[in-house]
Amino acid sequence: MTDEQESGAVILRPAREEDIPAIVDLVNGYAAQNLMLPRNPEEVRRTLRTWIVAEADGRVVGCAALARLSPELAEIRSLAVAPEYTGRGIGGRIVQALVEVARKEGIRQVAALTLRQSFFERQGFQVVDRWDLSPKIWSECVYCPKFHRCDEIAVAMTLVPEEENTDRPPHRGDLRALTWQLTPVVQGHG
Repeated sequence: MTDEQESGAVILRPAREEDIPAIVDLVNGYAAQNLMLPRNPEEVRRTLRTWIVAEADGRVVGCAALARLSPELAEIRSLAVAPEYTGRGIGGRIVQALVEVARKEGIRQVAALTLRQSFFERQGFQVVDRWDLSPKIWSECVYCPKFHRCDEIAVAMTLVPEEENTDRPPHRGDLRALTWQLTPVVQGHG
């Protein structure tokens, strides 16, 4: 048994086709509580290359996607951790992994719409005016049933000062193309 397979160890990895049902179940469990928007299997399949999962004990216990909204802006979406695995730093590791993906792709700013402002602030994000995220607002939020009574808070992190971000690599958008050098979090640590 390797360290990554040790009971209770949590590893982060790009999502695979066989993870789709677990991702949908995890996200929709929170959506049923009105804590995030639901996702369907077709939508996850279509965007699979943008998802990362946390795996423990042979099952998906966390997930999120990094959606590129413009050449300069990406959004962390559908961040979910199984209730029995919360409080172990898994959500923070997922966010930091996606921030690193964005940084490698030359994205200037990463944003999220959240009900958990303090969680994102601990990750280095700052509260911003939701209208400053105009690609997000007009590309998807306008279709949301909560659009006119949205209770989510917009947060963002600037990764590279604009003047230093002139030589961006081309957008690849495929998390599997990146080298993953992530240390597992053992249950009860991190």
